Amino acid sequence: MACFELLFLWLANALPRISFLEKKRYLLLRLAGVKIGQKCLVWSPLIVRPVGGASNICIGERCFLNTEIRFGCPGKITIGDRVQIGPRVSFETASHGLKYEPGRGRGTIIEPITIGDEVWIGAGVTVLQGVTIEKGAVICAGAVVNQDVPAGAIAGGVPARIIRMVDES
Repeated sequence: MACFELLFLWLANALPRISFLEKKRYLLLRLAGVKIGQKCLVWSPLIVRPVGGASNICIGERCFLNTEIRFGCPGKITIGDRVQIGPRVSFETASHGLKYEPGRGRGTIIEPITIGDEVWIGAGVTVLQGVTIEKGAVICAGAVVNQDVPAGAIAGGVPARIIRMVDES
């Protein structure tokens, strides 16, 4: 199964950057094992680690994923509908403990990431394990998100903090 994932991820990333083909790239990602909704626009490359992790990615409908999106997904990553993701965004579901234990190392901590509907994630953002970003939130470019972001919040910085709430009027 991993060989099919590698083949179809390679094909999806190798597709020429022509508007018609970019609108169909999601079909190849689906064949690679990514659960992805209709009418998603995905610019390549999309990086999935570890091999076999594509089945841990679930992307809703009508999403936009810019270039060089990385999914570090030994854990589950769920992205809602109509989500916009800027270039060079990284989703990391795994981390390591702080304490080193001889013979065992630091251990691995794996927790899921959940992105709600209509979220906008700016360029160069890193979303860490265990984070939920709720509906309509905006994450400023370059942020490192290490805790949950409530619905309608604008968050930015390292680590990301709520800057203000989106004015719905």
